[in-house]
Amino acid sequence: MALTILSVAYPLSPVAPDTAGGAEQIILQLDRALVDAGHRSLVIACEGSEIAGELLPVPKLRGAFDDRSKTLAQYRHARTIRDAIGQYEIDVVHLHGIDFHTYLPPAGIPVLATLHLPLSWYPQDALYPSRRGTWLHCVSSAQHETKPRTAFFLPPIENGVGIKSTPGRGEGGFALFLGRICPEKGVHLAIEAAKRADVPLIIAGTVYPYPEHLDYFRREIEPHLDSERRFIGCVGPAVKEELLASARCLVVPSLVEETSSLVAREALAAATPVIAFPRAALAGLIEHGRTGLLVNDLDGMADAFRAAGTLDRHACFETAQKRFPLSRMIEAYFTLYTELAARAKAICTTGAA
Repeated sequence: MALTILSVAYPLSPVAPDTAGGAEQIILQLDRALVDAGHRSLVIACEGSEIAGELLPVPKLRGAFDDRSKTLAQYRHARTIRDAIGQYEIDVVHLHGIDFHTYLPPAGIPVLATLHLPLSWYPQDALYPSRRGTWLHCVSSAQHETKPRTAFFLPPIENGVGIKSTPGRGEGGFALFLGRICPEKGVHLAIEAAKRADVPLIIAGTVYPYPEHLDYFRREIEPHLDSERRFIGCVGPAVKEELLASARCLVVPSLVEETSSLVAREALAAATPVIAFPRAALAGLIEHGRTGLLVNDLDGMADAFRAAGTLDRHACFETAQKRFPLSRMIEAYFTLYTELAARAKAICTTGAA
């Protein structure tokens, strides 16, 4: 049956191909797949977002992302969700923001909340929703293992990525960092390791206007850039694909427990090995010595930069094809949407719990 899915992005981040956040990239993939399959895709996101379905825009915040602006954005999101429910016959509301619990819709329509970030970052009450018909799920088995014992959690749906027909060759010779520029992503460590290894490093991503992110960039990143360690800002899909295919390796120096690392999956799909600290999902994602190198400190990272060229790029590409194709993720979400919508209609018809 044709479905109407209302996807709700984090209030402060646009949903566009050049957005650095993994949650926004998953929204884009689901939105495109829904439209292609003949379903109706509605997306609540800040103005300027680029989607395949119907955008229900909220105003884009100007200036720094402080507590006051975040509260205002959450209020606008809650109001837009209510308006959308009143205007459209929605089957499932799919929430993606870390603050999803602040704009849950009124009871009735089933709600699915995808938890893209470490569960310790969410308030405890968000993981025990009191609203009937609210379901949570994780984006990897490693993240799912950290969940509380509650019936609200459904089985995880692993993030998937598109697989190109031709693997990358890494002829660029540079190491690549791709993602948000913020303290927990450890970009400063990638710069230092690249200098120790005497390997070029390209840093592509977005500095969001959170005060701590801006301060981090000014203090820890900008002064340490040089002709061989360059920051190029956010990039679109075509440039991103070219960078991933041309890089000798992707570096993921994250200082927090990674729930999935979508960018590491994208790198492997481009046949590019991944250098990373073994943080949560990364430990199970990367096969040490085969599809990448897991390291514990700066010296280990520098050594891995030098050794990355000896790894078998075809093994990376083959692993991505087998383990996390985009089609598998899309099918899992579509199945879940159908089940939640059918369950809600049965309850509405019979009055059963």
